Amino acid sequence: MGAVTDDEVIRKRLLIDGDGAGDDRRINVLLKSFTKWCNATGSPEEGFTQYQRMLGTLAQCEFSMGKTLLVYDMNLREMENYEKIYTDIEQNITSAHDKISECKKEIQRAKRIRKNRQEYDALAKVIQQHPDRHETLKQLEALDKELQQLSHIKENVEDKLELRKKQFHVLLSTIQELQQTLESKYDCSLCALLWQDGL
Repeated sequence: MGAVTDDEVIRKRLLIDGDGAGDDRRINVLLKSFTKWCNATGSPEEGFTQYQRMLGTLAQCEFSMGKTLLVYDMNLREMENYEKIYTDIEQNITSAHDKISECKKEIQRAKRIRKNRQEYDALAKVIQQHPDRHETLKQLEALDKELQQLSHIKENVEDKLELRKKQFHVLLSTIQELQQTLESKYDCSLCALLWQDGL
């Protein structure tokens, strides 16, 4: 086997010893001391002294174990606290996403409202360029009256035209009759002159 470096030895001891407080070494020493104390053949004073040392080592081990348990409980509480914080952060992230989504919807609604207002303003400008309903109705009534007057004038003109046509027809008939009368009188006068010349 290759040579073991100091770092590897320290790493193994730390893995075995936990937080490196020497608990494993104390327990080993306590076991050896207990075995030695049980097999001791010395005086009672030495045995009592060794017994007191074992109690001290045992108290240190118990203290270290109590400290380790406290650290363990504290770590559990910290884990619970971290889990709670993690859950809160997750909820906050979800809430933030929801708020962002809602804000996006609000922005879309605001854009739509702004677009509608711009279209409304444009329509209002176009409408303002035209007369209002009351004015339009007045203009329509005036145009209707004017149309009725023009229709009446048209009827009068058509009646007059029809009358003029009849009068013109009568005039033409009269002219023709007059012309025929004149022609017949002229023929009679001519015949009379010719007759007189023959005599």
